[in-house]
Amino acid sequence: MLLISMPQTLSVSSLYALVDHFIRIIAILLAAFVTAKILNKSIPKIRVQIVDNMKRRGRADIELEKRAATLSGHFRKTVVVVIWIVAIIMALKEAGFDVGPILAGAGVVGLAIGFGAQNLVRDLVSGLFMLLENQVHVNDVAIINGTGGLVEQINLRTIVLRSLDGTIHVFPNGAITSLSNMTHGYSYYVFNIGVAYKEDTDRVIEVVKQLGDEMMDEEKYKPLILEPLEVLGVDEFGDSAVIIKARFKTLPIQQWTVGREMNRRIKKKFDELGIEMPFPHRSIYFGEASKPFTIRSEDDREQLKSLIREVLDERSQQALVRPSREAQSAEAEGEKVKED
Repeated sequence: MLLISMPQTLSVSSLYALVDHFIRIIAILLAAFVTAKILNKSIPKIRVQIVDNMKRRGRADIELEKRAATLSGHFRKTVVVVIWIVAIIMALKEAGFDVGPILAGAGVVGLAIGFGAQNLVRDLVSGLFMLLENQVHVNDVAIINGTGGLVEQINLRTIVLRSLDGTIHVFPNGAITSLSNMTHGYSYYVFNIGVAYKEDTDRVIEVVKQLGDEMMDEEKYKPLILEPLEVLGVDEFGDSAVIIKARFKTLPIQQWTVGREMNRRIKKKFDELGIEMPFPHRSIYFGEASKPFTIRSEDDREQLKSLIREVLDERSQQALVRPSREAQSAEAEGEKVKED
C-alpha cells in the first residue's frame, strides 16, 4: 500500500507520486463536499420552480406540493449519501487500498446486520412502501397509533409528529399499526348542533344554511371552502337536545379555521333569534310531601335557598346523631357484659 508501506528513503519521482495521490484524494473529497452542497441547495429550488410552473398551468394542488416536498427531501438525502460513498471508495483506491475485499466484506457485514437488525430492516421497508403508496405527506395532520399531530418529517425509518402543545412524537415505520390521514386531498369539519326539543328543527336548519352561504360569499373564507354547507338533518335525540348534523368540505388543514368561525356565528345567531342551545342541568327533588313551585322573583329564589339550607342542615344533624347513638348502644352492651 502506498501510504502505509513507504520506503525509508524516497526518490524524487516517488515523492512526486505521493504528492500526486494526496492531491487527488483531497480533490475527490472536496468535489464530493461541493457537489453535496450544490445538491442540497439546488434540489429544493428545482422543486419550487416545477411546482410554480404547474400552478401557472393550473395543474398543481396542495397534495402535489406536499408530495413533491416529501419525495425531494428523500431524493436529496439518498443522492448525497451515494456521492459520499463513491467518494470514499475512490479515495481509498487512490490511497493504494484494494477496494475489492473491502466491498466484499461490506456485503458480508451488511448481510449480518440484516439478520441481526430485523426491526431496522422492517422499518426501512415500511417507510419505502409508505412513500410509494402515497399514504401521508409532510405537513399533513395524521393520527398514528392513536396519537395525532402535524407530520414534520417522513424518514425511511421513522415518522415524526408534532402535537398541538408542541410535543414531538417519533414512530418507527415498522411499528405503525394504525394511520389516519385527516388532510388527504380535502377535509371535512362536522358540526353537531344541539337545540332544545321545543325548537322548530326546520327553522334551525334554514338559519344554519343561511350562515353557511354567508361564509361562502366572503372573500376571506371563500377560497378555503370547496363546497356549500351540507346539512345532513336531525341526527340524534339526546338527553336534553336534538342533534342536527352538518359539515363543510374545505381545503386540507383549513377545516378547523372554517369550523371555528362557523361555530362562533352559530352561537351569536342563535342568541340573536332566541334559539335555545340546552346544557346539562340538575333537578332537586325533596320528596312526595313537597309541592312544586315556580321561581318568579328574587323572593322565590331566597325561599329556595333557605329550603335547601334546611335540608342540608337536617342531613348534617342526622349524620352527627347517628354515631352518638351507635356509641351509646355499644356502651350499654359493654355494661351488660360486665353484669353477666
